[in-house]
Amino acid sequence: MNLAVLRDIGTSPVDEDISRIARSTRCIAIVGLSPNEARPSWGVARYLKSQGYRVIPVNPGHAGGTILDELVYADLRAIPHETGVDMVDIFRRSEAVPGIVDQALYSLPRLRTIWMQLGVSHALAANRARAKGLTVIEDRCPKIEFPRFL
Repeated sequence: MNLAVLRDIGTSPVDEDISRIARSTRCIAIVGLSPNEARPSWGVARYLKSQGYRVIPVNPGHAGGTILDELVYADLRAIPHETGVDMVDIFRRSEAVPGIVDQALYSLPRLRTIWMQLGVSHALAANRARAKGLTVIEDRCPKIEFPRFL
């Protein structure tokens, strides 16, 4: 479905952003990805991998191990630039968002999107990322949103 069709059926600018993100993103760092298969972060990561996205786990408690066959990093600064992360998906409390956004802005040169999961938002951090030219999605889940546009 192209953007002209989406506009015809009454989509919002956020839907247009999500459609673009779903189609152009290739590598997603998931901050707070748990190795526990019962956790929502693991289910979202597994779904994203099944759709062809590369998922980079970020979890200081599991750094050096693997989750879903990918090396786990302690934080965003530890991810090598050549990994090509273009989206950060945040599975942390809203209070943690400013620090994560700051790390992302200064550590990931190819970053285009900050995504905050359901129940996660932070207006100041979101505005700071937007001011740097990034697209920001708050309080949404790519596992729910992406299938509408793929």
